[in-house]
Amino acid sequence: MNKSLPKMKGNEIAVRCLEKLGVDIVFAYPGGPAIAMHQALSKSSVRVILPRHEQGGAFAACGYARATGKVGVAMATSGPGATNLVSGIADAYMDSIPTVFITSQVSSDMIGKNVFQETDIIGMTRPVVKHSYLVLSPADLPRIFKEAFHLAVSGRPGPVVIDIPKNVQLTECEVDFDAEMDIPAYSIPQAPTDAEVEEIKKMIKQSKRPCIYAGGGIISAEASEELFKFAKSYNIPVTTTLMGIGVFPEDDELSLRWLGMHGTVYANYAANECDLLIALGARFDDRVTGTPENFARDAKIIHIDIDDSEINKNKHAHLGVIADVKQTLIKLNAAPVKGEYPEWFQQIAEWKNKFPLSYKRKDNTLQPQYVIQRLSAISNGEATIVPGVGQHQMWAAQYYSYKRPRQLLTSGGLGAMGFGLPAAMGAKAACPEALVINIDGDGSFQMNIQELGTLKVEKLDVKMVILNNQHLGMVAQWEDRLYGSNRGNTVLGRCYGSCGVKGHNCEKCDRGSQCTGDRPYPNFVKIAEGYEIPAREVFSCEELDDAIREMLNTPGPFLLDIHTGYEEHVLPFIPAGKDYKSVIIE
Repeated sequence: MNKSLPKMKGNEIAVRCLEKLGVDIVFAYPGGPAIAMHQALSKSSVRVILPRHEQGGAFAACGYARATGKVGVAMATSGPGATNLVSGIADAYMDSIPTVFITSQVSSDMIGKNVFQETDIIGMTRPVVKHSYLVLSPADLPRIFKEAFHLAVSGRPGPVVIDIPKNVQLTECEVDFDAEMDIPAYSIPQAPTDAEVEEIKKMIKQSKRPCIYAGGGIISAEASEELFKFAKSYNIPVTTTLMGIGVFPEDDELSLRWLGMHGTVYANYAANECDLLIALGARFDDRVTGTPENFARDAKIIHIDIDDSEINKNKHAHLGVIADVKQTLIKLNAAPVKGEYPEWFQQIAEWKNKFPLSYKRKDNTLQPQYVIQRLSAISNGEATIVPGVGQHQMWAAQYYSYKRPRQLLTSGGLGAMGFGLPAAMGAKAACPEALVINIDGDGSFQMNIQELGTLKVEKLDVKMVILNNQHLGMVAQWEDRLYGSNRGNTVLGRCYGSCGVKGHNCEKCDRGSQCTGDRPYPNFVKIAEGYEIPAREVFSCEELDDAIREMLNTPGPFLLDIHTGYEEHVLPFIPAGKDYKSVIIE
């Protein structure tokens, strides 16, 4: 005789599901329809980290997932709470990050009546989720949670939304936690066929100038070791995407580092002038290809991806293989075909020698590239780097030395300013023993600056480095290159002294009402002090090393506000829509 099923309320069932799925941290902000969920969480083993804004919680969940490969979880109330998650959901979607976003909803009988704090979060997020659920019965919660977590982390990872109406949270029912998943149309490609593996090998044998193009899919598949073995045993050079940084050691002789708009010149040349491009877990996005028809135009292309929708979407593949990239590499590594390509490697060496990744050092000038290099050297290249979005993001990718996957956690596809600080918060919560450094710009940092409060209260030891140029630097760079340096609302606030008067004599200052006095604005050190977080400003190269060491050696969170000039540009730079031969290096 079967034992009777236990009775529980929907909110208790949902939280018990999280526990059973091994969730240790939820980034959650309460509100009216979400009170019941938080009451259940308060009596659970799940650690709740309260962000100071729901967007911060969403990005924190993304940071958690990027750092670990496990599902990151964020929770918000209905209406504005749910809509504040949308940027984080879109970020997870664009970069294939395994996340589950739980939203509370008004009572199911009120849905569609425009009641207080009702929004159709399912409809709003449909274009940027892998799947979504509107829960109408508490008895369905165990199945739905199992499915959501399975969908989020399997195949091509991505975000899943679970929307739980208030009345469902409060309704008691019998609950079966052993309920089976029911996803009949969902299948995950596994290993390629033997015929596909042989065709790949055949194309490699016929090649004289092969090149591997590895993307974030290598990280999702935990396939960096297999990639290394494949590249070395087949003797093929490797370039990665921005999202793939760390999957192949950048100090290896086969490394071309990363390609694309701000990637190395030699990586772009190799990818475009090879005769065989082997794309592994990469999606031929526009920041890599420019105009797709002009990218690798004379190369045969092998595209291996677990998502069939990516094959031939942006670039035609001569051989498209829908398979798990790790299983594909395992089969290819079983009997490698090592080639010798002396002329190809000589050409690559010439490109590396002619176009090194470098910048013109200005004596006694605090350049952002130099700051990143010193940070890398003093931290021994061991830190997990979490940038915001902008010039500082590209310099962080270029001038920090990356040794492993999941070492650079960055908003690639969405390019969401405000990502850095909360994502670093999530990464540190996930990996408390890791050195986590948020490298940010003054513009991006201010978008979620309130998360300083979360760092302090939750004792999250995140180190913060602001490359402060008083501008929206990347947009200003485009203005310099493409719009005759005309500033269209890209100045965040600094008086350059052109008025000759100390203070705020804006009538004589050509900055007009934007004049903010004789020092950079705002004062991030004072803001940090308001949150009881130690901070320091840096104005000169002589101060830099000591300041970095103070930051690294001070327990708890620490903020370094480093004042750099706005004149620096991220180079190399391939203008949007142009090809690799249009690269700007001066």
